[in-house]
Amino acid sequence: MNAPQPDPLWPAYDQPNALTTIESIPLEDRGLPGSTYDVLARVAVLWPDRPALTVLPSAEHWTRGETVSFEQLRDQVHRIANLFHRHGVRRTSAVGLLTPNAGLLPATLLAAQLAGCAAPVNPALAAEHAERLLALGGARILVAAGPELDADAWRTARTVAASLHCSALFALRPVGAPDPAPELEQVEGVHVAYLHVEAAAQPAELHPGVVPPKAGDLAAYFHTGGTTGAPKLAAHTHANEVTDAWMIAANSVLDHDSVLFAGLPLFHVNALVVTLLAPLLRGQHSVWTGPLGYREPALFRVFWKLVEHFRIATMSAVPTVYAALARVPLDADITSLRFAIVGASPLPPAVRAAFEHHTGVPLCQGYGLTEATCGSARSFLREHHRPEAVGQRMPYQRVKTVRIDGDGHWHDLPQGEPGVLVISGPTVFPGYVVGHDDAGPRLDTLGTVRDGWLDTGDLARVDADGFIHLLGRAKDLIIRGGHNIDPAVIEDALLAHPAVTGASAVGRPDPHSGEVPVAYVTLRPGTTGTGPDELIAFAAQHVPERAAAPKDVVVLPALPLTDIGKPSKVPLRLDATRRAISTALAGPGTDVADEQIRCEQVDGRPMVSLPPVSDPGRRRRITARLAPYGVHWAFADLGGS
Repeated sequence: MNAPQPDPLWPAYDQPNALTTIESIPLEDRGLPGSTYDVLARVAVLWPDRPALTVLPSAEHWTRGETVSFEQLRDQVHRIANLFHRHGVRRTSAVGLLTPNAGLLPATLLAAQLAGCAAPVNPALAAEHAERLLALGGARILVAAGPELDADAWRTARTVAASLHCSALFALRPVGAPDPAPELEQVEGVHVAYLHVEAAAQPAELHPGVVPPKAGDLAAYFHTGGTTGAPKLAAHTHANEVTDAWMIAANSVLDHDSVLFAGLPLFHVNALVVTLLAPLLRGQHSVWTGPLGYREPALFRVFWKLVEHFRIATMSAVPTVYAALARVPLDADITSLRFAIVGASPLPPAVRAAFEHHTGVPLCQGYGLTEATCGSARSFLREHHRPEAVGQRMPYQRVKTVRIDGDGHWHDLPQGEPGVLVISGPTVFPGYVVGHDDAGPRLDTLGTVRDGWLDTGDLARVDADGFIHLLGRAKDLIIRGGHNIDPAVIEDALLAHPAVTGASAVGRPDPHSGEVPVAYVTLRPGTTGTGPDELIAFAAQHVPERAAAPKDVVVLPALPLTDIGKPSKVPLRLDATRRAISTALAGPGTDVADEQIRCEQVDGRPMVSLPPVSDPGRRRRITARLAPYGVHWAFADLGGS
């Protein structure tokens, strides 16, 4: 009797050595679906009655979630796509999504990718920023949180819909919201209605005019993290998303019956690829928390009960979530939790140690970026775990390091030599959206891709097994007297202090060393008696080298985040620069009030603005004081440095 043939779609993939075997079969022979719609259509045929999604209304009412099967999800997508098509959405137009997670949002996003292109935007953005991103993507209609779900987002949506002359604005309601729904304020020239009402009037069969997308068609525009500047709009093809989701779903530790927990917002690629598309490919059930996601404080009080009730096998979150869960008492059976996925920002060793010691659940770190769709590296469990690396490159993706000269030329580096990490393969994006006209979006990689290789902006080394060892962000390095300091070593040292809950280190301009390290921290609620001097001394004892000891530690109520919730160092660099200039100008004849010193980022560098100074002698003295700091600066009345 012949042995059963292995499924080409799901190879064995639970250890580093599997990579060679997997790649012995060309990717095109794996039989991957061509588009995100093909993913959904496939699973609706294979397992029509299996639960696909359960969306919870809130942590308080977590037992009242709404569940849909794969067949029901497909029908929802068909109805919504038909509605979008009726309102003019075509392959080259976008559907703007301005909402936190809600019951119909997963189906709405998939429908937008079926009828046209999805453009999810953080609903917490100011109206002008949301409008800029949605205008750039050519959003024709807008789906937003209704007034019950997020009143601020609804106000922003009405403003944006009017400004962009959208043909329609559809509102989403919270899960389990009682009828009748509140009446919606109208917007002149825009059709305004509840999405669930208008979609229900559409047929469950796909309208003949809705042409399913091909692999190379654009699926979505996601705004980047903006960790070094304003967010950009990165385009993804259907092939990008499906391929990356398959690389993540091809994990032999999980099976078709595994249940995933999702709490990240769907304007983030991690939520789309890891907790929506990957489970769809495997026919897995995913449980989505309420609109606030992991930002809902009450969620942590019931989290372990959720794991027990739904038999959660894995989850995806950022390091701050695991830091919080490490302090939540275990009041339920969590033996179903095989491992937990962590990404979006570097995992501090102290957070890993605390979570794993508290729960016994291993953290599986990943690495990726929006420009490479989502994930590019993954780590392994048990004997294959390498905590010093962020993971091994995923199948069919290639990684290497390069040296980038001052003139922009790239030079390949030998294996294992540190440099700028670059990635190639089927997940590299086609470009940023830089404009939109009747023909569709205009894309440009803006120099980030050369000969198919994407510049990640990260410093790393790659070992012989394809494991990536991150050494820091190229733009985050603190250069003290020509000595490169990775801010992570300072942050890890401070996070080992029992009162510290968050840490971020940056360089402060210095007249002697060019830069010196300083750190910003948050403390546990109720902490008293822990001040900068104690933290400076603690860090000095725990950093691996004297040069990395921070010169100052500033306590903040919260560390700044980008528009999609990633840690941002830009505001901290600007604050450190302002503080340095304030110190430099202290004293008779050069003093400037602290509130008169303004600092903003211009072309990636701090720009200091000073108040008008009419006295020529005082102007010269100030100029002399600032010259050694190497920063751009200008008097308000001169307009130049």
